[in-house]
Amino acid sequence: MPLLEPNPDDLRPGTHRGPSPDRVPDLVAHGSPGRLRDELLALFGPDKVLWQVSDLVRYASDASPYRFVPQVVVVAEDVDDISAILSYAHDKGREVVFRAAGTSLNGQAQGEDILVDVRRHWAGIEVLDGGARARVRPGTTVARANAGLARYGRVLGPDPASAVACTIGGVVANNASGMTAGTARNSYRTVASLTVVLPSGTVVDTAGPAADDELARAEPELCAELLAVKAEIEADPELTARIRAKYELKNTNGYRLDAYLDGSTPVEILRGLMVGSQGTFGFLSEVVFDTLPLDREVAAALLFFPSLPAAAAAVPRFTEAGAVAVELMDGNTLRASVRVDGVPADWARLPGPTTALLVEFRAPDTAALEAYERAAAGVLGDVELVAPVASVTNAFTRDARTIGGYWKARKAFVAAAGGSRPSGTTLITEDFAVPPSRLAEACEALLALQAEHGFDAAVAGHAAHGNLHFLLAFDPADPDDVDRYAAFMDAFCKLTVERFDGSLKAEHATGRNIAPFLELEWGPKATELMWRTKRAFDPEGVLAPRVVLDRDPRAHLRGLKTVPKVEAVADACIECGFCEPTCPSQDLTTTPRQRIVLRREMMRQSPGSPVEDSLLTAYGYTAVDTCAGDSTCALACPVGIDTGALMKRLRHARHSAREERMAALAARRFAAVEASARLAVATGRRLGDRLPASVTGLLRKAVRPDLVPEWLPEIPGAAAGDLPATERTGAVAVYYPACVNRIFGEPAGFDGPSLPQAVVALSARAGKPVWIPDDVTGTCCATIWHSKGYEEGARVMADRVVEAAWGWTAGGRLPLVVDASSCALGLAREVVPYLSAHHRELHAELTVIDSVVWAADDLLPHLTVRRKAASAVVHPTCAMRHLGDEDRLPALAAACADEVVVPDDAGCCAFAGDRGMLHPELTESATAREAAEVTARTFDAYLSANRMCELGMQHATGRPYHSALLQLDLATRP
Repeated sequence: MPLLEPNPDDLRPGTHRGPSPDRVPDLVAHGSPGRLRDELLALFGPDKVLWQVSDLVRYASDASPYRFVPQVVVVAEDVDDISAILSYAHDKGREVVFRAAGTSLNGQAQGEDILVDVRRHWAGIEVLDGGARARVRPGTTVARANAGLARYGRVLGPDPASAVACTIGGVVANNASGMTAGTARNSYRTVASLTVVLPSGTVVDTAGPAADDELARAEPELCAELLAVKAEIEADPELTARIRAKYELKNTNGYRLDAYLDGSTPVEILRGLMVGSQGTFGFLSEVVFDTLPLDREVAAALLFFPSLPAAAAAVPRFTEAGAVAVELMDGNTLRASVRVDGVPADWARLPGPTTALLVEFRAPDTAALEAYERAAAGVLGDVELVAPVASVTNAFTRDARTIGGYWKARKAFVAAAGGSRPSGTTLITEDFAVPPSRLAEACEALLALQAEHGFDAAVAGHAAHGNLHFLLAFDPADPDDVDRYAAFMDAFCKLTVERFDGSLKAEHATGRNIAPFLELEWGPKATELMWRTKRAFDPEGVLAPRVVLDRDPRAHLRGLKTVPKVEAVADACIECGFCEPTCPSQDLTTTPRQRIVLRREMMRQSPGSPVEDSLLTAYGYTAVDTCAGDSTCALACPVGIDTGALMKRLRHARHSAREERMAALAARRFAAVEASARLAVATGRRLGDRLPASVTGLLRKAVRPDLVPEWLPEIPGAAAGDLPATERTGAVAVYYPACVNRIFGEPAGFDGPSLPQAVVALSARAGKPVWIPDDVTGTCCATIWHSKGYEEGARVMADRVVEAAWGWTAGGRLPLVVDASSCALGLAREVVPYLSAHHRELHAELTVIDSVVWAADDLLPHLTVRRKAASAVVHPTCAMRHLGDEDRLPALAAACADEVVVPDDAGCCAFAGDRGMLHPELTESATAREAAEVTARTFDAYLSANRMCELGMQHATGRPYHSALLQLDLATRP
């Protein structure tokens, strides 16, 4: 293979694929239609228009069972862009769909014409009135908004299970609620005001003092129609009563007709209608919420019952006792949840009918919580529980880690059960509500209906509110399977409406799957009022057609997404999008979900077709090269899919045999490589930045950017050649200075010892001396190789370093302290797949400790802090998240500074060893939001725990980051 450029053939999917029934004939290699592309490029510029076929494909899927390929994607940056695209659509007779997180389960975030990305530039929260209110932009995740509110003791009302990924725009547009929101804390009840861009381009701030007058001048026909519909509803007592009754249950099917009853002016009616409008009335550019108290005292129990009806029958008892959440998980859900990290493996062996309730109480103080616990104990004495509940007396716990584990299993419902579906099938997630008093009856009816149609579905839900979710898997490529699903949906909708007078959509909003059944639930009169409302806002039908209103009785069977088999590591992906907020490349190229979506699209195409070739050509940079490989996606994914590992395998696949041999040779001769690297850094620093930058720039053009690092001004000087002298006798730990700290010195301007000197001094000062082996030079944690996909080199170094570490630590009797968190992770876990059987046995005897953990747990209690900085900001590394010890860095910083700040937007810096020098644009994009927080003020210390992460953050912020251990040395130095 030529060295100049990676061969796309090396990324081509395997030959196991067969003909795909959903291959899209209008998906063409050149991407967007030429005229549409050119007109939008002229209107918005190249940075805001995505038109290549790979762009269109990665936006064609969301968390729903549908797949619609847009004609073009516009990345809107501000309200002017929104107005411009709406004006263009009106002029050209085109359609527009807004998309933020793409976590919609019913296709609301998909379009077949112009798709507008309103996530990338639309994040931000402003806390108002001491936390009583919050102004939130639509691209902000619920979790991020709550992080900003937590320090004020407040929280948003809506609490969907997808809070880590779903954004405020989608939450309000769908009136999503969640585990505790019910009908009182959802968006409809807690949105104080909002700003909307109507299809005409009119911008309405419903909180404006003259909002009604301004709306009347700008949109007189809209105002008149809203008041006319209001009058018609109020003149019909039967319809009014029906509307009120429908919203006593959780209900997001159709438009909020009660907005006409709750609002007295056009603007008040508009505010209510926009909640739950599913992107069909306008664009929400910001929302102001009334927040709620964050009750910090919590007790919870996971209780197991012999059957689903038995569990359902117990729900009202716990609700009456004051439980804020009563979540139901049936046997299929419990068994599927064993895919979730931390869930007990014995759940897989639970008897089929076993059903669990997750019951949680929250209170503002301990006394109130104890009262709830006493009430819960009374309920427990009257219900029939089964193993694995050990005893009634200890069923409830206040332990935050245990409770977090319960909720992790519950929130992973869709992804965990979906990940267990047969390969090649797609997943339907349905969501309905019945009167809570009839929940047990509804459960029995649902189970019978599923069995009648041959489905073994998983069921879970917010049982306290009569709200259940169930999952079905079927093969959209099989017409008989589609007919089976269609028959089930017809029967299910009739059952829910005719037997229970329930809601066909409790919190996921109508979407494409329920649109054909809207009139079944609401009747012709109310449904026609919804059509009138849509025409009033959007007379030309520009926004999101067919998402809420569709007269086609088989519309829900159109555009169903087949799921071609891909690499085993990614095959379980249901494209839920939970991985996206944590991905360093989310605003630059692709996300983990999109990387998998693109792989699946390659499988849909004929081998060697122009479309496949175009996808492969783009994939090298947008997916493989710009993946940081940090694998935080695996932490966010409910079933642990590691897309970073997949990208490393693809890097390996495109290496030539010669490149693999050279990488292995570098591993065998790493002592010389290490010395050469230190010399190169020293030489480069002496020459100044301009010449090294010019030389590396020329080499990057001559070879390829993914092989030659770019010289950055932040690169420090070389480390001193000699490590500190230490004694083996009396040492309580072996200290392993990572190769990065043996090559690079401390940042320019830092006045103090080197990191190895500081670690040795701190350990001695605390009475915990460490020993540095004489032969550490020439060893490495092997991350350099496996992160780049050089598997033979990784094997060579993994075996060498583990054998050496086993000898250094006297067969594992001493801990191995590593002074770079990524290297601690590498030695603790990531080397294992590359080890020989013998070396795996040696590795199992090692105890690897991150130096920050060593300092926080073992040294700090024996140190005297003599001086503190006034303030410090810390950058937790992604390796710390993997190791589960990210809390130690702030704790260590707190010993060194009076004020410690962890940025709300802290995430992976994407420097990833040298990837930040191979692709500086990746680090710049990944750190943009965190850098904005850091640079908004001045801190006395900028701390982290990995030299390359510190370099990356310095590049991003212009601030002098250094190790927290250096700061601790300064704070405790005599």
